[in-house]
Amino acid sequence: MARGEDQHKNPKSNIEIAQDAKMRPIYEIAAKLDVPADAVEPYGKYKAKIALDYLRTLRERPNRKLILVTAMTPTAAGEGKTTTTVGLGDALNALGKRAMICLREASLGPCFGVKGGAAGGGYAQAVPMEDINLHFTGDIHAIGAANNLLAAMIDNHIYWGSEPRLDPRRVSWRRALDMNERALRSIVSSLGGPANGYPREDGFDITAASQVMAVFALATDLDDLKRRLGNIVVGQTRDRKAVRATDVKAEGAMAALLKDAIAPNLVQSLEGNPAFIHGGPFGNIAHGCNSVVATTAALRLVDYTVTEAGFGADLGAEKFFDIKCRQTGLKPDAAVVVASIRALKMHGGVAREALGKENVGAVEKGFSNLARHLANLRRFGVPAVVSVNRFTADTAAELSRLKELCAAEGTEAVVADHWAYGGKGAIELAQAVITLAENGLANFRYLYPSEMPLRDKIRTIAQKIYGAAEIEADQRVKDQLAQLEEQGFGHLPICMAKTQYSFTTDPNIKGAPEGHIVTIREVRLSAGAEFVVPICGEIMTMPGLPRVPAANGISVNEEGKITGLF
Repeated sequence: MARGEDQHKNPKSNIEIAQDAKMRPIYEIAAKLDVPADAVEPYGKYKAKIALDYLRTLRERPNRKLILVTAMTPTAAGEGKTTTTVGLGDALNALGKRAMICLREASLGPCFGVKGGAAGGGYAQAVPMEDINLHFTGDIHAIGAANNLLAAMIDNHIYWGSEPRLDPRRVSWRRALDMNERALRSIVSSLGGPANGYPREDGFDITAASQVMAVFALATDLDDLKRRLGNIVVGQTRDRKAVRATDVKAEGAMAALLKDAIAPNLVQSLEGNPAFIHGGPFGNIAHGCNSVVATTAALRLVDYTVTEAGFGADLGAEKFFDIKCRQTGLKPDAAVVVASIRALKMHGGVAREALGKENVGAVEKGFSNLARHLANLRRFGVPAVVSVNRFTADTAAELSRLKELCAAEGTEAVVADHWAYGGKGAIELAQAVITLAENGLANFRYLYPSEMPLRDKIRTIAQKIYGAAEIEADQRVKDQLAQLEEQGFGHLPICMAKTQYSFTTDPNIKGAPEGHIVTIREVRLSAGAEFVVPICGEIMTMPGLPRVPAANGISVNEEGKITGLF
């Protein structure tokens, strides 16, 4: 099917569309950015890294327009945030703006689990889709290797009794694996006798939630990467003094493993427009933003940089503003909040199997969720437009009512159809974004000041963003927070680890609940990433596979083509 036919009527799978694409050589994509050929380090014909030496020459250029794509609280019905990011980038280019998109790299966990990949969908995709969603350029593997090198050096440090003497009971560093593997959440390591070290409790996080991933995504260059890696606190001595990666002399070797990975990855959209895909922290259990290196490079190369942050605006957008922007000085010019009639109806109480029936009342009820996200963006002083990702069953009455509800919030809602038509399906959305960005309406500010105590920062996020009445933590967590402040970490921002499916810690509670309690189960220090992670409710930093994982349907045919990948 040629692009421009009605994908709603004749749907193809994402992988079929991607495999039909006529991609341009990656040197041509780089040339559209005026990147010289000698700064392009190709990984095959259609993907490349852009040399850090070249990126350093861009530092004197001013930052141009920065657009954040976020969303309402996600549901099983789908919202299409990455798809919208790609479609908006294509539409801006179609309108004559020099634009590129900045996305995160895909973790293998969701690809083989249930959520899917990270390249968009329909005719708004980044390609080569199979490469992006699987091994890509090897960045995530390098991040996992660096994480586990540090783990090995920690155990070796303990084994040889090196100074400072790490207390095996107080090692906080965990291993990492880029896979959903619940069996490895909590383990006992070093069994088998004295030759294998000191037996101790250990565990794995998924690589996308590891601190090395967060450090990688927030570092400004190779020197900053090495500094942050060295600052990672891996445990304590018996007298409770912090032990860092520098104390086990691991940061240099870790940086060596990441030397090539930190250069941003250049690919293209289906329409041949440039895209950086680099860094892959999750938005629910990490900070959910692509790399600072990629974002800042794009801001200096093009007029419009379109990036996304993980999951709903209560998670990804809040972390983008309070962590990524705070640490880098970035200031967004506008935001796009992705919504769908289907998701609104689910938040309005409609079961998934009944979403195909018109239900304006459910749209009105579910709008409370979207309205809270819009109110939250106003707290940060960022003007927003709502992008309504159109599905076949959406009716004129439902779409009209949603536009009215958004208008009452002072926000324009635009129906976008980039999934079916690519960039031309998002032209109206792109025009609305240009108006917001070029009118200079943004008055960006953080949610809380850096000097606010850690517990008050957590409470501020819970009350102002989640609508909670209060936070709840046992004495152990309170003591952890007090100790972190005594150790000089009180100025750090907060990175909430919380279910993405609700404003509460219960994934089953939809809409915009108020007056609930946010329970803090644990607090982790990410000294290298320079934030503190409160772990809320039952959220896990190592997901498990669903009853029927996507891996069941993925294979390779006799021609070597991957099948079943979305």
